[in-house]
Amino acid sequence: MMGRDRFVYTLAPSGLYSRPRRPRNQPSRTLFNLQSKSVTCTGVRVSGHTEMNVEPWASSGDQAAADRTPSSQERPDKLCLDSFWSEVENIQQGRTDSDQDSARRDSKQSEEGEQEEQWLQDAGLSTLIREGGEDVDKVVLLSTLTRTQAAAVQRRLDSYTCSLRKRNKPAPRDVRDIFASPVAQTALPESRISEEQAQQDGMEGTGKTPLAAISVDPQQTGTPREEIFNTDVAYCEQAAILLKQARLPQNGSCRRRDDGTLPKVISPQCRLGVTRIQDLSQQDMKKVRQLALIDMTALCDLLELEVKRHKTCKRKIPESCLFGVPLALLVENDQKIKASTTIPLFLQALLSFLEKKGVDSEGILRVPGSQIRIKLLQQKLETTFYTGGFSWDEVSPNDAAALLKKFIRELPSPLLTAEHLNTFSAVRDVPELKQKLHMLNLLILLLPEPNRNTLKALLEFLSKVVSRERRNRMNLWAVSTIMAPNLFLHKAVPSRLTEGVEKGQAERAADVMRLLIRYQDLLWRIPNFLMSQVRKLNENSSRRYQFYDKRIKNLLRKIHTDSRDKPDKNSSEPCRTVKIQVGDILSGSMEVHLNVNCRASDLLAQFHQDLCRSDNSKGQLRRNGSSSYPECAIYEVGGNIGEHCLDPDAHLLDLYNSNPGGEWVIRLKPAASRGL
Repeated sequence: MMGRDRFVYTLAPSGLYSRPRRPRNQPSRTLFNLQSKSVTCTGVRVSGHTEMNVEPWASSGDQAAADRTPSSQERPDKLCLDSFWSEVENIQQGRTDSDQDSARRDSKQSEEGEQEEQWLQDAGLSTLIREGGEDVDKVVLLSTLTRTQAAAVQRRLDSYTCSLRKRNKPAPRDVRDIFASPVAQTALPESRISEEQAQQDGMEGTGKTPLAAISVDPQQTGTPREEIFNTDVAYCEQAAILLKQARLPQNGSCRRRDDGTLPKVISPQCRLGVTRIQDLSQQDMKKVRQLALIDMTALCDLLELEVKRHKTCKRKIPESCLFGVPLALLVENDQKIKASTTIPLFLQALLSFLEKKGVDSEGILRVPGSQIRIKLLQQKLETTFYTGGFSWDEVSPNDAAALLKKFIRELPSPLLTAEHLNTFSAVRDVPELKQKLHMLNLLILLLPEPNRNTLKALLEFLSKVVSRERRNRMNLWAVSTIMAPNLFLHKAVPSRLTEGVEKGQAERAADVMRLLIRYQDLLWRIPNFLMSQVRKLNENSSRRYQFYDKRIKNLLRKIHTDSRDKPDKNSSEPCRTVKIQVGDILSGSMEVHLNVNCRASDLLAQFHQDLCRSDNSKGQLRRNGSSSYPECAIYEVGGNIGEHCLDPDAHLLDLYNSNPGGEWVIRLKPAASRGL
């Protein structure tokens, strides 16, 4: 029935980066004169696509379990804090002299201007400092930025230009070369120089937060029980609006007190649906990361967070197969065994064992395993894991949990990456929860794919541990305080966390870990404003040379003529052709009439009904006699997007109006998405 035929249906509705100082001499390059060349500057708000969603974001099942737990804490108790510093001590004792030497080499600061140059390259704006860069390319890149984002780019460009002038300027001659003077110069004592250098290094990673001074007193407004997480407007623009509208008190002592409780976060539901990281193509995700870097840097500038980016030296890869191997290399080797894997196979097996045997064990993650057994297990895993000779039957849960922490600590580079580890740590200095979540959301998008997938698998396991608090006596604070040192301390990046045993340091570091565990589902989504900017960037790239066509009048006349032939976006029930490419089972197309309420789930439901009635397709027979068909999804391909897997709740008419030039294709979901 499906085949190559066409059918018409009317769907029924269903129910790190430092803020550089401004140079005195303004350079000739400016972003704003380049932006003025573009036809339009995009707005980041998607009007008409948002409605309130009553769904609270805190990891559904785990949130419900946490709410049922009567012993949920607002602050970490003494046992949690002792466990935190015990983990820190174990990490320090496990480091060797070679690790410390490597950390010293890695902690060397980049040359002046080198960080700005690397930042512009990572943000996709290297053409701004390239001599042969064309203005048309610059306009395409800059036309999608908001005013605050463009200002952040301008500051980096100013700093780079100023440092370049200093670097190329010849050094002045020393007065002693001109006049031979017998006067001896008095040098600073070496100890004093080292002290001053230590003070400068100690300032690294610290931040001043002006939003702390403008937060209102909870006694005046009341502590909110819910937080609205709006992703339609760029995060840096939201912070800028808050700074403009808020009143600065006469003294900085008036700020909201954090009682330690985490509220429910309500996210407005976009009519285009939710976009998760795995829903976009690699090409579109590259643009998402570039735009996320710009927005995060602009947000850090507004919050005045001083975060330095550390360089990492190349390290010799150990001869081992599992521990101490770069994460990307592990995943690459494991994909030769299982093509659909996204995290190391060893980590999959370890987490699977802990979920079956460890989540109900009392004191899991806190109770240390036997060091002798852990060492023997590590040696046995290195030699027998890939040969299939290792058995988890005789492994104790505490030893397995210790192996998990050891695996994370012995990665050659931090799981949160050396580039962004200090920025993750600086989140603890942000006073407002909403800005903390904004920072974490952008940082997650910036992580490399192997690191991001591994972190998600780890957080999902930790969330399951917290949900079993009644049995394992491990609440959210306990898990966070124990795991925070393993993620935020690494031998490749120096940290100020170990300078003393202040209670506040432990609480703030554990609080970032707590947010990652609690709001992980929300943090792994792509904000609506980034999706809007990516679509605008793709549109500008496709017609970039049209802006400078000598025959611009003829071009505009042609566009005006073509627009008459196009169907009206607001016409009642426009028709749309959907391609069907479900592997070797069937292929063809179907036409649907769109109305205001029809969603992607309606189209998939109709497709499955027709697939069941089709005589040309055969499903897999289940034990109960019913047929099961492959899991499919609708993909948006082309137009102003590369490839986008649609959310089942996406409203198709709004999607059609947002990208009329794209195609809709029904395909099989990737093996990784189906959990194969």
